[in-house]
Amino acid sequence: MTATAFKEYKVWGLPSRIFHWVNFLSVICLVFFGILMMYKKELGIVSIEAKLALKEVHVIIGYVFATNLLLRIIWGFVGDKYARWRYILPGAGFIKNTRNYIRANSTGEQQQYLGHTPTGRLAITFIFILLIVLMSSGLIRAGTDIYYPPFGGYVTEYIAAPDTNPEDIIPYNTAGTDADKTKQLKSFKKPFGVVHSYAAYTLMFMIFLHVFFVIRAEVKQGGGLITAMFTGKKIFRHKPVDLDE
Repeated sequence: MTATAFKEYKVWGLPSRIFHWVNFLSVICLVFFGILMMYKKELGIVSIEAKLALKEVHVIIGYVFATNLLLRIIWGFVGDKYARWRYILPGAGFIKNTRNYIRANSTGEQQQYLGHTPTGRLAITFIFILLIVLMSSGLIRAGTDIYYPPFGGYVTEYIAAPDTNPEDIIPYNTAGTDADKTKQLKSFKKPFGVVHSYAAYTLMFMIFLHVFFVIRAEVKQGGGLITAMFTGKKIFRHKPVDLDE
């Protein structure tokens, strides 16, 4: 690549930056309340009311997280250039580009990208899959645990005993429920809870790796990767590999 003076490039539009920070903050809050729920006994949270309140707050934050994620998925089809899935997901020429990128890094060449690097695309794709899994399993657990939308109404109708108004069924209370159907519900929802938990653990690990490699790339190559999520702009001395794509 030919060396040039430092040049500023507009990369991330405002919607992409809003998604990034809303997603980050909502995930942090979800993890915090998730930990509180996991260690509620150790923290002295024993009353049904307190347990229900924790779950409700977790679910409400989850709605923010889910809405933000769905909007970002749509934005990937209609948004600005580098927000589109074409520049996020691995596509045509991905293997070749990845080999070139790894080879360049091994020789000390500064191969910089306006969008995500080839290895970054893999990581971001995996993170998006985790986010979708968390959203899906979380909504199912919200409906089966405390009967919140969008599935809660169907759940209460299913477990309601004869002559019981489904709207009268209360979370963590078996009054008015059919014992056999409630048992079936517990069996149904358990795997989603397991998936939700392990996806959360994996996401936390991926976030740690993401932060580590962003800081590492910033120190070694520059480019304003961190500040770009505030300003939307990256600054390079060399011509970005994907500038003319």
